Amino acid sequence: MENQDVDRTLELLWRRKLGVPQGSRGPKQRVSVDEVIRAGITVADEEGLPAFSMRKVADRLGLKLMSVYTYVPGRSELIGLMVDEAIGEVPHPPHEGPLRQRLAGVARHLWDEYHRHPWLLQIESSRPWIGPHGCDRYEWQLAALEGAGFTDLEMDQLVTLIGDFTAGSARTSVAARATAERSGISDLQWWEVNAPILDRVMPPGAYPLGGRVGTVAGQEYNAVGDPDRSFRFGLDRLLDGVELLLRERVES
Repeated sequence: MENQDVDRTLELLWRRKLGVPQGSRGPKQRVSVDEVIRAGITVADEEGLPAFSMRKVADRLGLKLMSVYTYVPGRSELIGLMVDEAIGEVPHPPHEGPLRQRLAGVARHLWDEYHRHPWLLQIESSRPWIGPHGCDRYEWQLAALEGAGFTDLEMDQLVTLIGDFTAGSARTSVAARATAERSGISDLQWWEVNAPILDRVMPPGAYPLGGRVGTVAGQEYNAVGDPDRSFRFGLDRLLDGVELLLRERVES
């Protein structure tokens, strides 16, 4: 990636603050950078990132393929702009209540974001583009921890921990929904189809623990699993650990 493309992408990310003319290269543009980004988000929402292409964005806007490159340097740069725009769609609610409630709110905000735009889970994020909405979100997440008794490094690590946990849980949930949509049958219907054969190969007593626990779980979920419930359970255990860390620090 050339430095000029990096500079241009950062200018586009911060375009509302820098006042950079939208579509500053080439002939007079028919649409705005904002419209290109929104078209990209729509394509990604409908088809996911593996199928995402600049041509599909151009087709949605009624532009020639090469015209899109007068707005953004390339595919990865456009995706970076899309990510920051998606992050800023929903305002961050004010933090309320004790630490546990505030951190749960941070996780739930991310969970909802991933379900609005599942393609966000397909982003390679080791070197994210630094945009205004991403910075605003990081500041908001840190504010949930400010004053609780953590070091600055611990605050950053806790934000990362909650983010990684939520992304993993959301990935399972999104995949389960996609599987149900592709197959055209619910988890309960899938189980009813497979149960007769499983009964033959798994006679009573063959798997005493798995049979007992699996039966209870299946009756409770009425499905193979419950991703939302697993997310809430896991988040509670994670927050238990955060509170324990603070208690041990006070007692030591």
